Amino acid sequence: MMKKNKKAQVVEEKPYVKPLIKRRKPNRSIGGDVALYIFLILVALIMVFPLVYAVSSALKPLDELFMFPPRIFARRPTLNNFSDLFVTMSKSWVTFSRYLFNTVFITFVGTVGHLFVASMAAFVLAKYEFPGGQTFFKVATVAMMFNGYATQIPNYIIINKLGWVDTHWAVIIPAIASPMGLFLMKQFMEGLPTALIEAAKIDGAKEWTVFSTIVMPNVKPAWMTLIIFQVQALWNNRAQGFIYSEEKKTLVFALQQVQAGGIARTGQGAAVLVVVMIVPILIFVLSESQILETMASSGIKE
Repeated sequence: MMKKNKKAQVVEEKPYVKPLIKRRKPNRSIGGDVALYIFLILVALIMVFPLVYAVSSALKPLDELFMFPPRIFARRPTLNNFSDLFVTMSKSWVTFSRYLFNTVFITFVGTVGHLFVASMAAFVLAKYEFPGGQTFFKVATVAMMFNGYATQIPNYIIINKLGWVDTHWAVIIPAIASPMGLFLMKQFMEGLPTALIEAAKIDGAKEWTVFSTIVMPNVKPAWMTLIIFQVQALWNNRAQGFIYSEEKKTLVFALQQVQAGGIARTGQGAAVLVVVMIVPILIFVLSESQILETMASSGIKE
C-alpha cells in the first residue's frame, strides 16, 4: 500500500509551453493610415509656415520685401537686416546689453519666483486638508477668468501704493502671483500617490525634504510646462504701463520702437520678429517631451 501511495504522489512534469499572445490589429486600413499621415503632414505644414515665412522675411533684402506677389523664400538671402538692427540699437543712448539685461532679469526672477510659490502652494492644497483650502483654490480658479486688461487699473493702484512703479518689481511680483501656475501644479500633484508621501514621512523625512526630493522630481513635466508659459509671457512683456525710465525698459519694447520706424526699417522689423520669438521657441523645443508627458498625465488620478 505504501508503494502505491508513493506512485500516486508522483506527478508527471510536462515541458513549459509559452502561451501565444495575439497582438491586436488596428482597426484602420492601410488607406486610413495613409490619409491620417497626409492630414498630419498638412497640419504640420500649416503650423510651421508662419515661422518659415518670418525667418525668410528677415533674410530678404529690402527690394524683395516689397515684391508683389510676395515670395516665401528669399532669392538673395542676406544678414543685413540683423546687422542694421544692431547698428540702430547701438546708436541709442541706452545700450542693447542694458535692454537685454532688463528682460533677462525680469524673465528669470519672475519665472523662478512663480515656480517656487506656485509649487509650494499647490502641494499644500493638493495633499493637505485645512479650513478654507477649497475656497482659496476656487478664488484662484476664478481669477484665471479675468483678462489682464480688466485687472490693469487695480494692479496699477496697488503697485503705486507699494512704491514699485518704474521698477522691475512692478512686472515681477504680479507674475509671481499669477494663478495659472497654481492651477496647473495642483491638478498634476493630485495624481501623485499619497502613499509615497506618507512612506517618506514614516522614514523620518521632513516636509521640505518630501517636497524637494520626492514631489518636485515626480512632477517635472508640469513645472517644465509652467516654465515655458511663464518665460513666453515675461519675455514678450513690454511693461510700458509700469516702467517709464528708458534704462529700465525691456528689450521687446526697444525692438518694437525700431519696428515702428517706417518703411525704411521694414527689414529691421522682420529681424525684430525673429529675435523676439527665438527664445520661447528654443525653450519649447528643448522641453517638448515634458509638455507631451504633462498632457498625457493631466487626467490620471490616484
